[in-house]
Amino acid sequence: MSRRGFRDRDFLRTTEDLFFCVVGPYHPIDRAISYLKYAPDNTGSWQSRSARYRRIMDRYTISSLIRTFSFLQENYPKYVSVSSAYGISVTTVPRRYLRNHFKPEEKLQMLSENAHPDSLQSKALDLISSLSELSNVPAASFGVTGSILLDMHNPVFSDIDVMVYGTDESFRVKNVMSDTEASQDSRIERFKGEKLKQWCARKSQNHPISIAEAKLLHQRKWNIGMFGKTPFSVHPAKTEKELTEKYGDKKYQARGMVTIQATVTESVDSVFLPAVYKVGEVEIDGEISAEIEEVVSYESLYDSLADPSEVIQAHGKLEHVTDSRTDKEYDRVLVGSIEGRGKEYIKPLN
Repeated sequence: MSRRGFRDRDFLRTTEDLFFCVVGPYHPIDRAISYLKYAPDNTGSWQSRSARYRRIMDRYTISSLIRTFSFLQENYPKYVSVSSAYGISVTTVPRRYLRNHFKPEEKLQMLSENAHPDSLQSKALDLISSLSELSNVPAASFGVTGSILLDMHNPVFSDIDVMVYGTDESFRVKNVMSDTEASQDSRIERFKGEKLKQWCARKSQNHPISIAEAKLLHQRKWNIGMFGKTPFSVHPAKTEKELTEKYGDKKYQARGMVTIQATVTESVDSVFLPAVYKVGEVEIDGEISAEIEEVVSYESLYDSLADPSEVIQAHGKLEHVTDSRTDKEYDRVLVGSIEGRGKEYIKPLN
């Protein structure tokens, strides 16, 4: 078996009691690329076990991410460094400052052995049990992340964030979730009515898309919904044995911002973070010359939104990619960069 490394949406606790959320599967050997989620708080503003912490990453937006950079640079600069592969500043947790590594699958096992889970923990167990049964994916391939992983949840209003590990396992869950109306569990349903309106309005407010475009994206978002009266999300991640590259195999050089239209040729990896769309028949706005082969998003809003033969429009950071394993060079469009200042997007056009 491959050694369990840092996986997307693991959580890390540092020696100063900072809590970081891991981003993606590729990390330097001595640290984990991650963003700050919680920091110590002495105000006691939360009426729960989490009263000692405050949420630094208050929204999953670029502007909120930029604020976490500023907070760390001012208070804990050792967690900000320049990535040799990406050529940009990133926030990371060096192993020497790591106190605890929280793994979603281990938390799920602990909850399943807990004789007295609270109401939200019990609901998370029920949801995963149902997804496991419907998809024929063993419960050992699931995990629970987010506030439940850290015991910082509030049973009244917190969401349920589920992990599923493995490519085949992820697509079996996706097939089940893509047709919730036909699901044998009536508690699993898509956002509807006022809940859908609120979701679309919030996405339109925080991203460069209209409410109508947000509604279209929601139609393709198989991995969010309601379980009973509780919002939930499902996040696929590859296992270590499925990874075909490691951090540093590819180098990225910024070439400015670009808008393109392209036909998706492959979208298998669009369910993961980062979401990757292989593209062809690329049309570039402006006079830029580039050999664009893929569109990549670190914004989870834009995962799973297009299948092969569908046309997308993307606005993001143009990067030149050099693969040291093969000396191959090509270009890509990155959505979710700091340079994009929250103005980047991917939209299906058909």
